[in-house]
Amino acid sequence: MSAKKSQAKTEQADLTADLVIAGAGYVGLTTAVAVKAASPHLNVTIVDGAPAGAWKKDPRASAIAAAASRMLNQLGCWEEILPEAEPITEMVITDSRTSDPVRPVFLTFDGEVEPGEPFAHMVENRVLNGALHKRAGELGIKFIEATSVDGFETLPQEVQVHLSTGETIHTKLLVAADGAKSKLRDLAGIKTVDWEYGQSGIVCNVSHEKPHNGVAIEHFLPSGPFAILPLKGNRCSLVWSERTADAERLISQDDFIFEAELEQRFGHHLGPLRVEGMKRAFPLGLSLSREFVKPRFALVGDAAHRIHPVAGQGLNLGFKDAAALAQVIVETDRLGLDIGSFAALERYQAWRRFDTVRMGVTSDVLTRLFSNDHLALRTARTIGLGLVDRLPSLKQFFIRQASGLTQDIPRLLQGEQI
Repeated sequence: MSAKKSQAKTEQADLTADLVIAGAGYVGLTTAVAVKAASPHLNVTIVDGAPAGAWKKDPRASAIAAAASRMLNQLGCWEEILPEAEPITEMVITDSRTSDPVRPVFLTFDGEVEPGEPFAHMVENRVLNGALHKRAGELGIKFIEATSVDGFETLPQEVQVHLSTGETIHTKLLVAADGAKSKLRDLAGIKTVDWEYGQSGIVCNVSHEKPHNGVAIEHFLPSGPFAILPLKGNRCSLVWSERTADAERLISQDDFIFEAELEQRFGHHLGPLRVEGMKRAFPLGLSLSREFVKPRFALVGDAAHRIHPVAGQGLNLGFKDAAALAQVIVETDRLGLDIGSFAALERYQAWRRFDTVRMGVTSDVLTRLFSNDHLALRTARTIGLGLVDRLPSLKQFFIRQASGLTQDIPRLLQGEQI
């Protein structure tokens, strides 16, 4: 065999995979790591359209629920993350106007789901993504970076995934983890139910003088929720919902004016504030895919659903997708069956779609209920929050929901191997 023919054969082998995941965000990486860790013989390839190393510059932070941290521990990532993770020891909820001199606390939650186990940790995105990248490398997952999926063709026995380089990968299953504006979801012909709230979420980190002691605070203001989430050290991550026009105005201001507006909402309980790095605004809305799967094709994460951050569950919904799809793939493979078969993918869809719709509806109701200044609704909110605060069993139910430790969750989210 000539050297030229041998090289062509090697290139063809490199462009064959059992599983291709488009998108190297947290959910795409987690899906890849979960499958590869449980079934090392499977060839898993990630196609990442972002520039190489772009994730290292992400200034945002995320709330990692207890179920997700159990999964990350099982996958061999949590030990890398934990030194930089800040446990949420208490959750405080208030409901007031920006101009109110005092913001009474209507509801508080103890931060533990089990003794010594917080219901959530705050983790900076670069730390989370770094740990997942490192673990993926250790497992031998192949990365094709700075390359996007331009299209795909589904055949009875495979998917031909066409890359922006002009190359084609032949695979059994294509997973779209390419975000809320998923190109692959559209190419698959999957429709979504969408609406916008006329709000944008301002995201930034701040440093402050006094320790936060792990306390997270959510102020429900007429323009939307304002969440203060503790980070390592005397620092917090903010998720600040404002009407879109106001958010754009605030983002365009210099730090002095922005910090003055921020202090009106944040308060002075942690001393002087200083904005760290960039501040960004993202439009807020609800988007639910009508289907999660097509033949040899599946959606995960924001490609399947986008919800309002009012309940802090967007990323954790994506982690549930990753854990469920990985379990379906691995169990199907162990039976010697086709991991891209529609029967296997329908099991994943049935598992995830109801929970996603339920959480989408919940976040929508909370957004509409709390993002207003209507007197009757304010009174109802005050009564409702007060009742919940006085019923320990109901508070425990909400903590379990926020932790992700609910019924019928995938084994990884229970801290068990697939």
